[in-house]
Amino acid sequence: MAKAKAKDKAKGNAKGKAKGKNGAKNQTENDRFSRRVKRYAQVGAAAGELAVRFVGRRILGSEHNKGKYAAELRSALGGLKGPLMKTAQILATVPDILPPEFTTELAQLQSNAPPMGWAFVRRRMSSELGSDWQGKFATFEQDSAAAASLGQVHRATALDGRILACKLQYPDMASTVEADLNQLKFIFSIFRRYDKAIDPSNIHAELSERLREELDYVRESQNMQLYRMMLKDEPGVHVPKPIDDLSTNRLLTMDWLEGARLLDVIDQPLKKRNAIALNMFRAWYVPFYNYGIIHGDPHLGNYTVCNDGKINLLDFGCVRIFCPSFVRSVIDLYWALEKNDTALAVHAYETWGFKNLKHEMIDILNQWARFLYGPLLEDRVRPIQEEPTGIYGAEVASKVHSELRRLGGVMPPREFVLMDRAAVGLGSVFMHLKAEINWHQMFHELIADFEEGALAQRQKRLLKAVGISDIA
Repeated sequence: MAKAKAKDKAKGNAKGKAKGKNGAKNQTENDRFSRRVKRYAQVGAAAGELAVRFVGRRILGSEHNKGKYAAELRSALGGLKGPLMKTAQILATVPDILPPEFTTELAQLQSNAPPMGWAFVRRRMSSELGSDWQGKFATFEQDSAAAASLGQVHRATALDGRILACKLQYPDMASTVEADLNQLKFIFSIFRRYDKAIDPSNIHAELSERLREELDYVRESQNMQLYRMMLKDEPGVHVPKPIDDLSTNRLLTMDWLEGARLLDVIDQPLKKRNAIALNMFRAWYVPFYNYGIIHGDPHLGNYTVCNDGKINLLDFGCVRIFCPSFVRSVIDLYWALEKNDTALAVHAYETWGFKNLKHEMIDILNQWARFLYGPLLEDRVRPIQEEPTGIYGAEVASKVHSELRRLGGVMPPREFVLMDRAAVGLGSVFMHLKAEINWHQMFHELIADFEEGALAQRQKRLLKAVGISDIA
């Protein structure tokens, strides 16, 4: 009898535990769903309503308040942490996708995410490195040293005395990303109803894949290793070393690199500003033309500047790997513009993924291409933009946008998004620096010995060395 009661009690406890586990699992899923719904409402109120109001006035023929609505949108998004704010920053530098009034406002967005409190950080660190996590560091600063759209950084000291940067992801970011991407699709659909110049379908697909990758800190650690290898012979660029035994999928620990913000050095002598610009140029384009890999986010928070003009690359979440043929087509377009070779330009655009190109459409695309390639085509010392008038390329982009709308629009290929983002973002950096360089000579140094087959072999060996097998 006693044994039977004990057996029944054990069964009951087992059922209770199983029910408890299932209940906990269901509760977690419900919590995530609730947070996602809350995010939809939060972003919807911030962006969807403003977009609807703006479009309504556009349809009714009154556009004089575009600047006002754009400012309201920036204000609303600026208080959010997460990928929508990061996406807004990226969209601000993709030509033609948004009206210029919106571009101007969104370009000013910075991360204003409130930091996670110390109690929460301790719980998160415990879940990533175990309950004894503090014993794995000599020191760990309670206050965050920097806040970003997807996480925050804490300064720490390793047991061997090295200064470390620990990037800890905000909670439930996977759910936040999906909520924001759905809202972004909604916003795109609204703008698409009144403006057919750009079909954003591929832009959304590309941003979605890159943002999901940014959640994976293991992948970011691999990207960091890629850049350490690609830039090992570049004395003007520093890349931190990831610390694998203090990193997880949501915690990335690396060497701390000391440096100043770019905006703190823009008043330095021209020689130093030119040195910074040269190092930035090589940090972005040596990997691209030698390995087919580009850092897609030259945002001011992703690097710092050393006293001697060298730069520190800090964030490697937004990195894209291209097929070697894409890199060749970027160079082909340069030669097409230099030689006025329409057939070669068409070949380059088609290799990129543009389709159904007519002669007039090619002329319009070439307007934007000539702007971006312009400094590379002139063999002389010059600023990146001869007549700085605000956002880099804004006036040219506005003109191209109008022409594209007149012809019925175009769908930019996915590969175009981050490549263009890098070019425009770097152009903006060079404008801030007021750098005066012979861009033509720097570019020709990079492409002088270009061979598509050799790049393919280098890329394959490099990716294998760090354990990356996929090419986007």
